[in-house]
Amino acid sequence: MNAWWHEVWETLQAEFADIGDASQLTRITVRLLMAAILGGILGFEREHKGKAAGVRTHMLVALGAALFVLVPQLSGSQADAMSRVVQGVIAGIGFLGAGTILKNHEGDEGHVKGLTTAAGLWMTAAIGVAAGLGREATALLSTLLALGIFSVMPRIVRVFEKDHIEKDRIEKDHNDPR
Repeated sequence: MNAWWHEVWETLQAEFADIGDASQLTRITVRLLMAAILGGILGFEREHKGKAAGVRTHMLVALGAALFVLVPQLSGSQADAMSRVVQGVIAGIGFLGAGTILKNHEGDEGHVKGLTTAAGLWMTAAIGVAAGLGREATALLSTLLALGIFSVMPRIVRVFEKDHIEKDRIEKDHNDPR
């Protein structure tokens, strides 16, 4: 019976031997944590604004995308294989994003909601891919740019819309025959 347990122990060791040394463990940990944290930052911003996809969703998308590219890369996959993996991640995120898009019918014109959420999930997956491939600086910069788009652009749009509404009001008052 002792030989049987020894064989089980050796098999278990072989099954968990995919992380060979401290350097590889550190690399995997940094990449996956980076993806999860950056996804969480974008998710926090979206959740804070009351959007459907929040912290957990964005963290899981980024972490999953990172894992999908990290494992084949560490297994020695060639560039063409990695290209197919990235294509698969992009297509898969497309399905997830499609689930966040709703079309409401208000009056005669349809109103589409969720496009920014879908695009944000797509961007989060791209950030996860960058982190998983060891491009942490690119992932960080992309996150900052996406955060700027989520946070700053609505303010800029409101300023322009306010100016446009004010011009329309002035023009209407000017054309009013009273």
